[in-house]
Amino acid sequence: MEQKPSKKDPYAALRIKEFNIFLMVRFALVFAWSMQFIIIEWEVYSITKDPWSLGLIGLMEIIPAVGIALFAGHIVDQKEKRGLLIKCILGFSVISFGLFLLTWPKVVSTWSTNEILYSIYFLVFCGGLVRAFIGPTVFSLIALIVPKKLYPNAATWSSSTWQVASVLGPALAGFSIGWIGVHWSMCLIMGFALMALINLLRISKKPILNPKIGEPIMDSLKEGIKFVFKTKAVLGALTLDMVAVLFGGAVALLPIFAQDILKVGSEGFGVLRAAPAVGAFLTMLITAYIPISKNAGMKLLGAIFGFGVSIIVFGLSSIFWVSVAALFFSGVTDGVSMVIRQTILQLKTPDHMRGRVASVNSMFVGSSNELGAFESGLTAKLMGTVTAVVFGGTMTLLTVVTTGIVSPSFRKLDLRKDLEAHENEV
Repeated sequence: MEQKPSKKDPYAALRIKEFNIFLMVRFALVFAWSMQFIIIEWEVYSITKDPWSLGLIGLMEIIPAVGIALFAGHIVDQKEKRGLLIKCILGFSVISFGLFLLTWPKVVSTWSTNEILYSIYFLVFCGGLVRAFIGPTVFSLIALIVPKKLYPNAATWSSSTWQVASVLGPALAGFSIGWIGVHWSMCLIMGFALMALINLLRISKKPILNPKIGEPIMDSLKEGIKFVFKTKAVLGALTLDMVAVLFGGAVALLPIFAQDILKVGSEGFGVLRAAPAVGAFLTMLITAYIPISKNAGMKLLGAIFGFGVSIIVFGLSSIFWVSVAALFFSGVTDGVSMVIRQTILQLKTPDHMRGRVASVNSMFVGSSNELGAFESGLTAKLMGTVTAVVFGGTMTLLTVVTTGIVSPSFRKLDLRKDLEAHENEV
């Protein structure tokens, strides 16, 4: 039996053995995925020297992510979560192996540039299909491992783990490109995917809590969408973050900044890519000790406003360390946003609907990362890289101000009552 933690214990969720194993799985998977995305960005831009090609990477992921997200949520709510996540990791491993082959010097020397490029886009598209299932599955699995009263604490540590992996993955990607090349860097990614799979097998199978197994898919999807749109706190948080991420997607253009504007090479690219995640990780460590449930609505608005300011500063900077600092503070503000959003979703979502709600979340926020990459690539092509980044940051600021004015109920959002209700549950 696990030791019962105290209510104010910042390490409460970490005292649950399976949650620690889950964190290792999430770390390895996010590390591999973020490292792979960075290497793909670098390789594609090195081949084409065209910002539009970076935008297409985002488009190739968002098409399947949005197209099957709700269907994926329905499947997640109907299936056993651990087994489904095993299949997702196996699918990711196959995609990584395909990219490993596409960057093999023998293939590069015999295939045309377009053949390699289109094959990469195809595998990215397949990755979008896998990713549509991973998000809802991971979100649902957390709720089956920790008790409800520990959801906020578990969300903080899970998000922190995500950020650590997001720090180290891009950083190692940048350095490994210079040290061992793109091809062997892809081999490292397959190793981390294997690590995730081995650890996941140490977690026991979990019960399916959905009382409507076999429910017609259209009825299931309608129920999930209806819940999101009638729950003001959930809808407000998702909408605000979606628009902010959509227009603040400067990270998609980092290969251009690293190679052509700041001229810092692959190592500098790794530092730039890791800077936001470092800031977010430090912020989320602090929130484990200092809860941010009080006045959550205003804190979320303030965090996203700060994110927009940081993006504008980054876009205008021509000094490497100023750019790093701006990206660091964009991560600090994004960390606050992430913890608040995940806490809202965990507290407000019924157990039997977690897959579908997480799928809507992936459509709103997760897919907006890829759509943001597409938007950034398109605007950079039309108005120039620097102007595109400043435009995105400005639109983020306007979104926050507009939301604050038209939604006074969101400004007053406070999560303390929800937390107290769960803490009193047996």
